[in-house]
Amino acid sequence: MSLVQPVKNFSLASKKKLRDKHLMPRIHLGLYQTSGRETSEAVTAALEAGYRGFDSAEWYGNEEAAGRAIGRFIENNTQGVKREHIWFTTKLKTNSTYDETKEAIEDSIERSGLGYLDLYLLHSPYGGPEARAECWKAVEDAIEERLIRSGGVSNFGLKHMKEFIQSNPRYMPSVNQIEVHPFNTRPELVEYCKSYGVTIEAYAPLAKGMRMKDPTILSLSKHYGCTPAQLMIRWSLQHGYMPLPKSTKKERIISNAQIGSFEITDADMETMDNLDEYLITDWDPTDCE
Repeated sequence: MSLVQPVKNFSLASKKKLRDKHLMPRIHLGLYQTSGRETSEAVTAALEAGYRGFDSAEWYGNEEAAGRAIGRFIENNTQGVKREHIWFTTKLKTNSTYDETKEAIEDSIERSGLGYLDLYLLHSPYGGPEARAECWKAVEDAIEERLIRSGGVSNFGLKHMKEFIQSNPRYMPSVNQIEVHPFNTRPELVEYCKSYGVTIEAYAPLAKGMRMKDPTILSLSKHYGCTPAQLMIRWSLQHGYMPLPKSTKKERIISNAQIGSFEITDADMETMDNLDEYLITDWDPTDCE
């Protein structure tokens, strides 16, 4: 895996240009397994801290709570933050047909109340090649209709990405959102996506806390004067990924973004890469048919 370091002076205002030329915030608040007031309070805390990217999904059931919190912040903030300054991502629950996908996109827009979606992903490759192709056509049309700004995929493995390339789509996915962290580095898939300009969004960048007490992580976080979470998020950024750290606690939301004061050396990046054990923290559809 190449040891790129594209983010030397990170802040929550930092953005990355996608293959479709849109600028996306380099760090997003993940909203998996949050709901109702919990979602609203987390989104509000993140917005107040300076986050401008949020990752939701139809499956999560929190598009409405997240969208309302964003809407209230836009209406009431004194910082001049407008809708176009926020990046809201959501995802298709189930790959099925063209018509059902178009309807799902419109429903997500309505639930969020945000007028349009910044990034819309096929949440998984489940359903087979025909369903994936039909759903992607709906995403492409929604891009052309300006219902969504960018389209992408999530949990797509190497064979699914190759299938995309071979299908010669009107729009290549701008993003593949996959589980990736020092304990699951997926080098072959990552390098293939990069070779086609597909940005990697890293969900579960903290491995859901499962390896926070790993001796290497503890040693390096002490060396850099940061928390284990900050170290792992910084690792993600220095590989050129867009991490989606999840927290519902205001202090951790703030802390997770305070990673601009240190830079991991190439040697320590390689040490962290070598922690790879293909740790799956939830599900892994990357090899499905």
